[in-house]
Amino acid sequence: MGKLYALAMTAAMVMLVLSPPARAQDDAERAKICEKAEQRYQKLFGKPSRDEGVTIVKMYKYTFCPQHLKIKKGAKVRWVNVDKRTSHSVWFQEQGGKESDRIFAEETVNMVLDLPPGVNPYICGPHWEQQGMRGTITIEP
Repeated sequence: MGKLYALAMTAAMVMLVLSPPARAQDDAERAKICEKAEQRYQKLFGKPSRDEGVTIVKMYKYTFCPQHLKIKKGAKVRWVNVDKRTSHSVWFQEQGGKESDRIFAEETVNMVLDLPPGVNPYICGPHWEQQGMRGTITIEP
């Protein structure tokens, strides 16, 4: 029984490793998701995200909304989880940054971004690989 179990576990791990990554969203899918994310934001916080006085990135359905952002060096960005049940994180892994704590439904994380000028990719720690939850922030000098 032990050898059979080990063989089954090995086969399961191989299938997991070899399974293709999640299908990338197309622009139309992403636009619909981000539209719903904004609707959820307004329902939760009572106003449009653009009226907050800080740059808002909504996290919804394994998507950063907006996925690509341009800001000035040192600007403050607030990530807001508008999902109902899923937690997310923000991680500038390529830049050697630490992963944020998990951001649960209706929670936020604020960062003042002192990243190098240019395109800086970031990911959601638990969802970047299988769900493709990735974004970029372009820092303008």
